[in-house]
Amino acid sequence: MYKKLTLKALDNLLHNRFKEGFLSLKNLPHPSTFKDMDKATKRIVQAINNKEKITIIGDYDVDGVTSTTLMKLFFEEIDYPIEWVIPNRFKDGYGLSANIIPRILGTDLAITVDNGISAVYAAKLCKEEGIELIITDHHLLAPEVPECYAIIDQKQEACTFPYSDVCGAQIAWYLIASLKNALDIKINMMSYMELVAIAIIADMMPLQHINRVMVEAGIKTLNKSTKPAIRAFLEQSQKETLGAEDIGFFLAPLLNSAGRMDDALHAVDFLSSTNIYDARVRLERLKDFNALRKATEQDITEKAMLQVNLKDDVIVVHAEDWHEGVVGIVAARVARQYEKPCIVLSDNGEGTLKGSGRSFGDCDLFAITDGCRSHLEKFGGHQAAIGLSMKKKSLEAFKVQINKNYKISNYKKETLDREIVGELHFSDISFELTKLVKKYEPYGQGNPIPKFISKNVEILQVDAMGKEGEHLRFSFGQEGIVMTGVQFKTREVYEVGSLVDVIYTVNENHFRGNVTLQLMVDKI
Repeated sequence: MYKKLTLKALDNLLHNRFKEGFLSLKNLPHPSTFKDMDKATKRIVQAINNKEKITIIGDYDVDGVTSTTLMKLFFEEIDYPIEWVIPNRFKDGYGLSANIIPRILGTDLAITVDNGISAVYAAKLCKEEGIELIITDHHLLAPEVPECYAIIDQKQEACTFPYSDVCGAQIAWYLIASLKNALDIKINMMSYMELVAIAIIADMMPLQHINRVMVEAGIKTLNKSTKPAIRAFLEQSQKETLGAEDIGFFLAPLLNSAGRMDDALHAVDFLSSTNIYDARVRLERLKDFNALRKATEQDITEKAMLQVNLKDDVIVVHAEDWHEGVVGIVAARVARQYEKPCIVLSDNGEGTLKGSGRSFGDCDLFAITDGCRSHLEKFGGHQAAIGLSMKKKSLEAFKVQINKNYKISNYKKETLDREIVGELHFSDISFELTKLVKKYEPYGQGNPIPKFISKNVEILQVDAMGKEGEHLRFSFGQEGIVMTGVQFKTREVYEVGSLVDVIYTVNENHFRGNVTLQLMVDKI
């Protein structure tokens, strides 16, 4: 049961999410608290002084793209020429790999951003080729760590940086701050913070402690940004300002779509555009990738849903030539629909299946898949998301084993949604409520936007909206009080006159100078 909610109770509940209080930029730890930061900085300064060839190696997700862009912009600002490489998801695989080495031959110093901590073999190849390597990453360390000059990763045991949940772009930002100090130059670190904010949100870092501070500062800077890419995005989205939701739902998927559908270098080119004309053209290219990504994802999701066996605790679906770039998103959508963990695999037609999985509820998907390693070729990830590949002949045995592992782990299906903070009557929905909710922005991972439930609500009217009628607009009534509501991406059919419980967040709808309250419906 959900408790009836007062504004005071909601204020206390949201305040209690921040055990460390509300930090400011003054509370950011010093770069030297990272293990190997000073050592890496010294080596990069030496490379600059000796005019050595420096190559940055990034990754194809938003965090990797923004980390690469940060380093590229910094070296441009100090007028030092560098090379940069982003692996192609389909040809190269993830991060610093053996496939990348031929492209960086002749490099004196290679610096990874948002990857490299598991690149044991590639690090060996670098050494053989006389390439000195600095790894900056934020992922968990495997038992064997690459042999290289320096590793900056907050998850190392000997690292004194006080926060373990930071992303690759934050570490790149800290490396720039350290280089700025060592080179004794004047650069505006806040101009780099806007890209960091995008990465923190896109990489789903908890929006608490320094992450919250950096996102708040980054969003403020974004909204005054002179970067052509940001100006072009604001212009195209017809927004005067951007918030965390705009980044999470619109900008991040746009940046991600390049790496998913073609090559992430297009996203770096866009973010580092030097004039508005280039930025507009590059933004159009990203929009095309994103439109293709949405259509591909929709098509595969519909096909995947037809394969679901409702008796399974862990859904595993596969087909030939499903696009590798979207299988992770499809897995997330299927998992949400059926409220079960889901793994989506693409068959390459040569006897190998490769794909991604997303968890649901309390299930540690990494742990239950880890117990199936004998059936797998490759496997990695964390509790909520995994990547894997296997021989097609191992599929049935894998399905049996993973469902068995799920049962042994004894996960309980949640009946209560943890993000619902309490029950509201329509009479309690007010601008005072939205003002209080705004006080604890930005919302996201680790600080979810408060969801409410209202019971015995009558559906007075329901209409389809959107190009393909994929969204719904409602009028709801509760004891004479009428509220409008919107539900996105749904094919559900609701009967006018029926009494329902509605789960929602509340937002302010600004339209032609009028501000009204509306319910953003999560579930009915």
